[in-house]
Amino acid sequence: MQKLSSALTRIGAVIAAILLWWLSTDVWSADNPILGSMSPVDAIDALGRQIIGGTLVDTVAVSLGRLLGGLLIATVIGVLLGLAIGSRKRIDEATSVIIQFLRMVSPLAWTPIAIVLFGIGSPPVVFLIAIAAVWPVTMNTVAGVRSLDPNWALLAKSLGATPIEILKTIVIPGIRPHVLTGIRLALGVAWIVIVPAEMLGVDSGLGYQILNARDQLDYALLAAIMLVIGIIGYSLDWLTQWGFKRWVAATA
Repeated sequence: MQKLSSALTRIGAVIAAILLWWLSTDVWSADNPILGSMSPVDAIDALGRQIIGGTLVDTVAVSLGRLLGGLLIATVIGVLLGLAIGSRKRIDEATSVIIQFLRMVSPLAWTPIAIVLFGIGSPPVVFLIAIAAVWPVTMNTVAGVRSLDPNWALLAKSLGATPIEILKTIVIPGIRPHVLTGIRLALGVAWIVIVPAEMLGVDSGLGYQILNARDQLDYALLAAIMLVIGIIGYSLDWLTQWGFKRWVAATA
């Protein structure tokens, strides 16, 4: 009964949001042709044209490919860096100021450097995604390492376990929930960054489609792409949370 009530509450909130969208574009903004063209009906019509024409599938596929590439790079670097910082006090002391400084720099501020290093196209977009996503993974990995009971490693070492065996049997299983949380947070950050990143010298992807719609004054398409971005972002977060819970439960 509680689950049904929760589901009905969420459905009601979505319906209320759609109603507010319709009122804002079709009723309250009747004298504004730009807002009027971004109504739910116009957006869904534009979305249907994108789906039928096959453009939407290609656009989403390109963006997801860049997202996964940047997220994979960030995960590898973040886990390795987090393991080093969390397990070695000297490394933590040496890198803490630098990491805190770099974390405060907006990923988009790296755009000129990314273009200088990688030119235009997908590589700088992947670089910006990786820069944005690496810090949640790093910090959660550090937290995971520090949460481990040091007596476990000492006991395993006294029983003759090698550092690799300690890493495989104690450290990695122990930090896994923290790392998965970091990846989920990194995914959300990366999905936010990918749209403005794809507005920089690329000719494909969801960010490019936003610019393209603006240049063509096709505000119905712009609203449709924004709708797609929100739906995919929500779906990725839900799928990640669902998959991680099942994985942790199955391997516990």
